[in-house]
Amino acid sequence: MPELPNFRNASLLSLALTHCSYRDEHGGLEDNERLKYLGNSALVFLSSAFLYKLYPEMGEGELTYRRSSLINQNQLAKFAIVLGIDKQMLVGTEVVKEEGELSTTLLSNIFQAIIGAYFLDSGIDAVRAFVKPLFTSVLRKTTRSRSSLDYKALFQQWSLLNVGQVPDYFILEESQPNCPTRFTAAACVSGDVYGVATESNQQSAEKLAAEAALKKLGLMF
Repeated sequence: MPELPNFRNASLLSLALTHCSYRDEHGGLEDNERLKYLGNSALVFLSSAFLYKLYPEMGEGELTYRRSSLINQNQLAKFAIVLGIDKQMLVGTEVVKEEGELSTTLLSNIFQAIIGAYFLDSGIDAVRAFVKPLFTSVLRKTTRSRSSLDYKALFQQWSLLNVGQVPDYFILEESQPNCPTRFTAAACVSGDVYGVATESNQQSAEKLAAEAALKKLGLMF
């Protein structure tokens, strides 16, 4: 089971575990905000380098997508729980009372702060060795066949983020009578066609059209 690394400077670990709400309740303390900033930068760099070496054939879009699975807020919060950070955090009583339990955002931020603290304590190579098995465990769990990926959901995420609209799907053509039914679907955003595909049913055609759109955007290979 993964464990927190040993810190040469224990005060850095204590600082990383100190949330601003705890600082507010106990005057005169520092909090982990600056360490969180440093840790976030380190995680972006290390996850990028990890994937760059692991997948030499991948383009920028696919690497960026995979990086998000390693260091998104939900995943970092899971790392925090696996490492037992949730049981060591110094958090204000009002935060716990209002939320009932520690939030994903709070857990993610604390994990980032610990990465920042460990970088200051032991250097980038030590942090790399610490996060590598965590990253590897995520890739093992999320390795799935391409057919199981929700391409429509992924294309919608891109569309909302970059265009601010939900994609539309249109059936361009149905096969003629006396032939096996075939549907040709188009994945569109703001009237522009991003992907087209043909399948034996409408749902599958739309899914493949979304996949074609992601490939066109360079987000899949």
